[in-house]
Amino acid sequence: MTTHSVIGGCATIYRLYDVGYEIDLARAGKLLAPHAPPHPRPRRGEAAALVIPKPPLTLDLGSKPVNVGGTTVPGSLSAAIFDFGVISLRLGIAAPANPTWADYVTFGGALHGNAACRSLCDAALHELHAALGPAVERRQIAPVTEDYIVYRAAALCDAGGDVITPPRLSSDALAALLLNEGRELSPAAKRELLPHRFAYTTRDYAVLTWESALVVEPDAEDQDVEYVLEFANAQLLELRVFDAMLDAELPRMYDRVAAVRRRPTTLFRRYRSLLAELHTLVADTTEIVERVENAIKVTDDVYLARVYSAALKIFRGGAWRRGIDRKLEITRDTYSMLNAESQAARGEVMELAIILLIVGEIVLSLIGRG
Repeated sequence: MTTHSVIGGCATIYRLYDVGYEIDLARAGKLLAPHAPPHPRPRRGEAAALVIPKPPLTLDLGSKPVNVGGTTVPGSLSAAIFDFGVISLRLGIAAPANPTWADYVTFGGALHGNAACRSLCDAALHELHAALGPAVERRQIAPVTEDYIVYRAAALCDAGGDVITPPRLSSDALAALLLNEGRELSPAAKRELLPHRFAYTTRDYAVLTWESALVVEPDAEDQDVEYVLEFANAQLLELRVFDAMLDAELPRMYDRVAAVRRRPTTLFRRYRSLLAELHTLVADTTEIVERVENAIKVTDDVYLARVYSAALKIFRGGAWRRGIDRKLEITRDTYSMLNAESQAARGEVMELAIILLIVGEIVLSLIGRG
């Protein structure tokens, strides 16, 4: 294990929830006014490359005691509320003062999958969800959640106390912290699991993985990397929620189709209700997914944009979107099939009516002649 020490070490646990179809941020801000500072945005000059039409509303929820490694320590709880129905709870915890890298890894291991931290966030979520009240459209907390940890340091020092450039951290040291992996990884595994490393200056550094990230940044006010990582996690959560919803909806859709076909209803009204439900499902899913993807746009290939794009790649956002598109296509095909079947039934009835009219005319004509 490396002999480096960590200056200003801390960690932020993110736990994200889908709580409804949409959140009116203006109304939410009024309801939560005592806790809601102005909407923050990234501070860096290159952040102009990120277009964010509706920045999330942030809330300071105060200090909370939390158990970390058998010791109760203060945690700083805050929240970010996204207009597309996601609430992100953040629990910030300071590391022991100037720990060695080994101590910092132990600190990180105590946070990894920490049940007490999750329970604290869950309780805060229910209180916040109730307080938001009418600001949330179609209120319902989804069973799917997203968790992420960002480890942060102001600087790294060598054994002699001199500040070092962060890229000098070895892959083994990064794996121990970010992957919670004490075993030595193979070179292939290191390349596969730890390829996303970024540096803007010689003093900052960002390393991203699926579950966590390390951010080395001497400016305590600079939270820009965390900002874009939280955004990417919120987008991932929303894609996962709608993917799960469609997974559950498709079998029910087939059952409803079979039930409607067995039902003794008129041909003209047989599929009306089901077609309306399918149309609403496709429209709502398409609208929210488009809104999620347009919540933040990258207009240039600069540092923050690269971090954001890498996060989306790691989280496999494209794969989740393709899965949703495939399921929506199945739903659209079912809608088209049922609509065509309904139209064919109407056509058959019309043809039968025309035939009956013609027969009637013939019969009346024959009767008139007689």
